[in-house]
Amino acid sequence: MLRLSYLALTNVFAFVRLLPMSDVDKDVEILALRHQLAVLQRQIDKPCLAASDRAFLAAVLHRLPRPTLRQLHLIVSADTVLRWHRDFLRHRHAKASRPKRPGRPPTVRSIKTLVLRLTRENPSWGYRRIHGELAALGIKVAPSTSGKSSRTPVSIPCQADSARPGPRSCAAKHTRSLPPTSSKPGP
Repeated sequence: MLRLSYLALTNVFAFVRLLPMSDVDKDVEILALRHQLAVLQRQIDKPCLAASDRAFLAAVLHRLPRPTLRQLHLIVSADTVLRWHRDFLRHRHAKASRPKRPGRPPTVRSIKTLVLRLTRENPSWGYRRIHGELAALGIKVAPSTSGKSSRTPVSIPCQADSARPGPRSCAAKHTRSLPPTSSKPGP
């Protein structure tokens, strides 16, 4: 960006320098510059221009009609200059229309608490069932949202079970959900 402003400033000074010159002097200078450009074009196959040079040429030359632009002796073709201008505008508009915060918007806190409440009150339900219940209530969330919110550890009261020593301690029971309960009496 600094280079582009430098180019613009130097060209303003060059324009101010041309104001007191007569038309004949300007025509002679243009002919000399065109000859130098023709010599350079014979020596260099493909010129390498910086982004600021491209932006400056595109900004200056894009208003000229295409036939006039094709008659100018440029180091690049007229179509290339117009493509640079289109690319510049496309990138500018794409950057302006890009969302400020990419990705899915955060879930509302009240929905998170509702999911946690449903998980706590119904430990046998999976995330799909919770999602279905939320949909029945008219709350539109993705199934993964109900799954992520329901995976938070829910504290389960620990039962002192001294008959089964081993890896299933009270600390391990705190983070896992209870098995589904059935209303049928056991045998």
